[in-house]
Amino acid sequence: MAGAAHCSLQAKRLLLDPKFEGYKLSLEPLACYQLGLDAAVAEVQLRDDQYTLDHMRAFGMYNYLHLDSWYQDNVYYVDQFGRVMNLSVTLDTALQKPREVFRLPTDLTACDNRLCASMHFSSSTWVTLSDGTGRLYLIKSGKRGSSASEKWEIVFNEELGSPFIVAHSVSFLKSDAHSLAVLLLRVEKDELDTKGSGFHVTLEWVTIAERKEGDHRYEIMKRRVLQGKSVPHYAAIEPSGDGLMIVSHKPFTFIQSESDKLEENDDAKVSNEKKDPLYYWQQTADDVTITVHLPQDITRDDIKVRFSPDNICVTLKDQPPLMEGKLYSSVDHESCTWIIREDKSLEISLIKKNEGCRWTELILGDTRGEFIMDPSQCSEIAESLMHLTSEVMNPDPDKENPPCNAQELEECDAFLEDGASLCRFDGDTLKVTHIINLGSNQYLFSVVVNPKEMPCFCLRHDVDALLWQPHSDQPENMWEHIATFNALGYVQASKQDKKFMACAPDYSYAALCECLRRIFIYRQPTPLATVLYNRKEGRQVGQVAKQLVATLEANDPILGFQATSERLFVLTTKTLFLIKVNSGN
Repeated sequence: MAGAAHCSLQAKRLLLDPKFEGYKLSLEPLACYQLGLDAAVAEVQLRDDQYTLDHMRAFGMYNYLHLDSWYQDNVYYVDQFGRVMNLSVTLDTALQKPREVFRLPTDLTACDNRLCASMHFSSSTWVTLSDGTGRLYLIKSGKRGSSASEKWEIVFNEELGSPFIVAHSVSFLKSDAHSLAVLLLRVEKDELDTKGSGFHVTLEWVTIAERKEGDHRYEIMKRRVLQGKSVPHYAAIEPSGDGLMIVSHKPFTFIQSESDKLEENDDAKVSNEKKDPLYYWQQTADDVTITVHLPQDITRDDIKVRFSPDNICVTLKDQPPLMEGKLYSSVDHESCTWIIREDKSLEISLIKKNEGCRWTELILGDTRGEFIMDPSQCSEIAESLMHLTSEVMNPDPDKENPPCNAQELEECDAFLEDGASLCRFDGDTLKVTHIINLGSNQYLFSVVVNPKEMPCFCLRHDVDALLWQPHSDQPENMWEHIATFNALGYVQASKQDKKFMACAPDYSYAALCECLRRIFIYRQPTPLATVLYNRKEGRQVGQVAKQLVATLEANDPILGFQATSERLFVLTTKTLFLIKVNSGN
């Protein structure tokens, strides 16, 4: 990850509400409808050898209800007979029974080590489906949600090794050929891991494309495998199929083939031969001095140095520029000079325009140089940081703003995973191009706002929950803050029995469910129809955010949970519940 750009998430101030006063419990009734299922959901219990936290996260907490974001209020699940069942809602008071749209060809009960069946909707007419035994199906579905136009037809069907679940998939055109990229998740035994859990997690990135012969058959074009030590919170392929984004507690790396290893070894040898810095640089409060060692045959006439307020270019003879690029800060280019020293080295002096500004690099993005720090500068920096360290816990307890005391933190302020990161992998080089250290920004859930874009992910920022939309085609704005759920980060941390979280694609509400029965809904603040005053402060309250609680009439555990702009869908072993959250107007 050495060559990756270290980025940060920039929250939009206009989407934050520092004056948010909390949620008010509302007793307004919620319309709840329930449908009894003809057959139970095909739930797969964890086996005795699936005992790790990763097994629980990947398979034990699996969401068995699948929302088709390409069509409104359209959900699917797989029952114990291997039937893919669909419910499409247009009118709550005229609900139809879930209907069968596809039946898996394999007998699910015949495989002892199978996982749960999984699916993902790659486009408005394509579906990727796994039966949990290690077989992948690509299905052309037609327009879904309507019995007249929906017809699932298998176009690709192949065994891909040990059992997996489908994590994500996309459909795209590449070189005028239709392609699908699928992400497969596995938790596998690791014989080399003697000190850890004994397992590792793999993400296999499979690209399947239509054959050029024109017979409409599909074949595997690429299989690439990433390996890590924790189940990713979020893993999604870019719509173009050119990259991959992963949010995980522990890093993922590509497992290389033998040919890739040979090429990398050759590159390593070349880099080792060129490991000496190309130039050295020093700085004071007023200027920057650069030293470049010259080849023996170079004369003064062979050297060309061009200065501008923000750039520098150094050329030797007719060769490509030795140094070129944008400087860290502006310089007085008319006062900059260069000379050749007796030891055949080129010395360049840059006069800083902003005196006292400390440069952290010379040329932006250029890592070929080495900064040499003066001993007096080292002591100056150490002295400036001295106030941050102390041999006693609280050296000045009477200070107006005493340091943070960790003992005063509440339980829901603690984060279990402080090392999570967001990485973007390039599909060609298989290397990390962008990385964000999420630190204490706890991952909460993901949601598809626009099915043509990558799924959004929601992170905790302080007490709030911020929703981020990845834009793979916008390098300058790759992660955009699009919505905020006030105080949701704090609220959800207090729900110790929570199982799933979701939000409406129009951001109108967020919701979470416990393992049994209870559903909590948090609406965005809305203007009040009547006048309401804050008694403590004596001021009028303009808007209120409501919390609603629904209790399901079921004793079975919740297996699936999905949110649309109008409804919540909740799946138990034998029942599908619909909760009307917003009216359609």
